[in-house]
Amino acid sequence: MEADYVVVGAGSAGCVIAARLSEAGASVLLLEAGGGDRDPMIQIPAGVGHQLYNPKHNWMYASEPEPGTNDRRIHTPRGKVLGGSSSINGMLYVRGNPADYDAWAQAGCQGWSYDDVLPLFKRSETCRTGGGSAFRGQGGPMPVEPYRTVLPLTHCFVTAAQEAGFAFNDDVNGACQDGVSHAQMSRRGRLRGSTYRTFLARPEARRNVTILTGALVEGLVIENSRCTGLRYRLHGQPGVVRARGEVILSAGAIGSPQILQISGVGPAAHLRSFGVEPVLDLPGVGANLADHFAVRIVCRLRGLTTINELAHGWRLMREAARFALTGRGALTFGVTSAMVFCHSREGLQSPDIQLSFTPASYVFGKALALEREPGMTVAICAARPASRGSVMIASPDAGVAPTIRYGYLTDPEDVRVTCAGLRHARRILSAPALAPYYVSELRPGRDMVSDEDIESFARREGSSIYHPVGTCRMGIDAMAVVDPQLRLHGIEGLRVADASIMPCLTTGNTNAPTIMIGEKAADMILQDRRSA
Repeated sequence: MEADYVVVGAGSAGCVIAARLSEAGASVLLLEAGGGDRDPMIQIPAGVGHQLYNPKHNWMYASEPEPGTNDRRIHTPRGKVLGGSSSINGMLYVRGNPADYDAWAQAGCQGWSYDDVLPLFKRSETCRTGGGSAFRGQGGPMPVEPYRTVLPLTHCFVTAAQEAGFAFNDDVNGACQDGVSHAQMSRRGRLRGSTYRTFLARPEARRNVTILTGALVEGLVIENSRCTGLRYRLHGQPGVVRARGEVILSAGAIGSPQILQISGVGPAAHLRSFGVEPVLDLPGVGANLADHFAVRIVCRLRGLTTINELAHGWRLMREAARFALTGRGALTFGVTSAMVFCHSREGLQSPDIQLSFTPASYVFGKALALEREPGMTVAICAARPASRGSVMIASPDAGVAPTIRYGYLTDPEDVRVTCAGLRHARRILSAPALAPYYVSELRPGRDMVSDEDIESFARREGSSIYHPVGTCRMGIDAMAVVDPQLRLHGIEGLRVADASIMPCLTTGNTNAPTIMIGEKAADMILQDRRSA
């Protein structure tokens, strides 16, 4: 089997790349280890909680015991389905801060400043959040929409944030990121907007694309320092595909370094320890893992409806009927309905804290099981964490999960920012707009006030919000894996294009930046195609 381009991973970036190459007339073979996305619990936004623990559509990774989290293993869901993690995520659309991309460019990644990538963000979207803006796009494949139904509790939170001193921001993806905003979602009407459904399922995008689902990539074919194809297994049968042009790895921050390492590209000593003969000693493969680590304030309240009540009994039946008849109601909700981007201290040029508000609360110790009593939750995370970890193979077998070590809270700065963020959240929750409804703080509890108390709580109960990046870092130094054109250092005919190439985390959720990476990768590939 042969194609102009072979793309590994039909996820947030891979579907974008395949679609754009196909639109330009190139033949594309797209391999996805998972299956189709027809499960209604994928398409209905409120089904997100089910998908986070569904092994049919989820790789269900777990970290090694993390010293920074009292030796707990941290659940790491990654999409194993058409659309990848854009088919199982919380659907939040957050581009990040302009300073994020300017920092990439200043570190040597020419062509990745905010001015460079803004046209790609605009091209990829159709903004339906109201009003026109020079920062927003129209006519792109990805619809970006506000919540169709906003609970009064969310409005109260937004007002409370303003009372606590955070300015209202009518567009978190516009001219400024700071302040409190209503959430924006990647959603097509009442349904989820994955990159498969929005980019690749369009007839004009699919005409030159062949998709193999259930295809597990077992290694790259590298001949004379050039990647010419790959080996895969489908329904137990081995196969080989060849690329006339290039192979593009878009398997994500966990999958892409694993595929490189089992193919002999990575830290040579580690590869040899698992019987893999090194093809290229590239020490940065699998290093630089970064993720957003969150702690949560959970409160009991009274007098306002929360998702908790709507998700049980006859109210759930009513919401299901409302969704079917009008496309509105609780089943259109994602995880977060409002967010605040703010600063841990004075003098910062851009926010380093993200607060995410959910008009719901969960049973402690049970994965996303909603309580029956009214509750609300604020998740707090250091938006630009300094702690780093790694992804390293645990076997030469592609079917064996790699070893994931996040290194959460190993940098003291992340602890300081987390403490500051929790105090900001408490100021909001104590503001007048929420006072009539606030009953008590269930976790961590109002007696947890010192930095030591908050740090102890974070290590005991904090968790990932599922934004791993950086394990095939873009750059020009010795630890970089790809250059600013996303070409692998030392191997021709091979690019990596997904969240793994980010030099550092963006300020916010990572799906929108990963879509942008797919757009930019396609542009660079097509430019080289035209030059050739």
